[in-house]
Amino acid sequence: MSIRNRTWTTPSGETKSAWEVSYRAANGNRVRKLFDRKKDADDYHAKARIAVQNGTHTPDSQSITVAEAASQWLSRSDERGLERSSVVSYGERVRLHIVPFIGGTKLSQLTAPAIVRWQDQLRAAGRSPATIRKARMALGATLKFAQLRGFVGQNVVASAGREEQSKRVEAPAKVKIGVDVPTVGEVRQILAQLSGQGRAWFLVACFGGLRASELRGLTWANLDLHAGTIHVAQRMDRYGTIGQPKSLAGDRTLPLPPFVVQALREHKLASPANDLGLVFANGRGHALHRVTMDAEFQAAQAAALGAVKYTGLHTLRHFFASWCINRKVDGGLELPLKVVQVRIGHSSIEMTANVYSHLFPRSDDASEMAAAGAAFLAG
Repeated sequence: MSIRNRTWTTPSGETKSAWEVSYRAANGNRVRKLFDRKKDADDYHAKARIAVQNGTHTPDSQSITVAEAASQWLSRSDERGLERSSVVSYGERVRLHIVPFIGGTKLSQLTAPAIVRWQDQLRAAGRSPATIRKARMALGATLKFAQLRGFVGQNVVASAGREEQSKRVEAPAKVKIGVDVPTVGEVRQILAQLSGQGRAWFLVACFGGLRASELRGLTWANLDLHAGTIHVAQRMDRYGTIGQPKSLAGDRTLPLPPFVVQALREHKLASPANDLGLVFANGRGHALHRVTMDAEFQAAQAAALGAVKYTGLHTLRHFFASWCINRKVDGGLELPLKVVQVRIGHSSIEMTANVYSHLFPRSDDASEMAAAGAAFLAG
């Protein structure tokens, strides 16, 4: 690398002078950059020399913008085997939270402080911590894609690290019975308003814990009504594409209560066959749309409870977890945490514990402590 003072004459006869930094980039190409002041040339020379030695330097002339890199990253999503719903989600993060703020910035000009400023801009624009975290993940994936293809020397999102956040903010929310999860009495009331297919899928959701996508992808081949079991082997996204369960743990076999099996038998007798062998299908033989299922759930709530108290089918999955956890004397199964994790299809026992541990029966209740103390003294 070298610095020299360069003087030249323009076609109009004007004499100009500048300080030129000359070096070879990591790809072997000669790079020349001009500066009006020697101090600026010296500063750039010092930084570029270290970056070239570390293999993290990309000249501005060879760099592309954040928007261009993100576009290429999204266009190659099929090669990474991503589901369509995931691609749409990533595209929204890029379009709403990345391009409007730093889309025109060249990758080579991104720095760790620039990433922090971008996050501050998102925060000032009213983006939630969760949204900022997801946008940061999308930008990091974009830079990793660009780095592997030589568009940038380093992934500054990875090198910047995460900002320290309060553990109180990061702690997952605990679901509350009667607030986030229907009570047993409410489930009975809602069930009374349902019939036919709606009654069948509602029971499978409540007492099988299937996700909405797993319900939509469920086939008769995965049901053993004689043994009373259900094998969750696939799911169907919002676009009607069949795919693997959400994780390896999502592939599971579950026992079903007899009254759920009976409801499924009745539903099978009343349902015409469809090409995909789906358990829950519309009149044209296609999978039920999630919007249709949500609407049916909300209508049943309004009729049973006088209002739509619970939004989204995921609340029924929470009910299943609470039913597995509750004591037998309270109408539950009283299952151990590990068994609940397997039945719910969580990838780790920590995930199950973080969300549902507070629902397990307490062993330090005053009445139980008193009984244990009396038994000890009597012995």
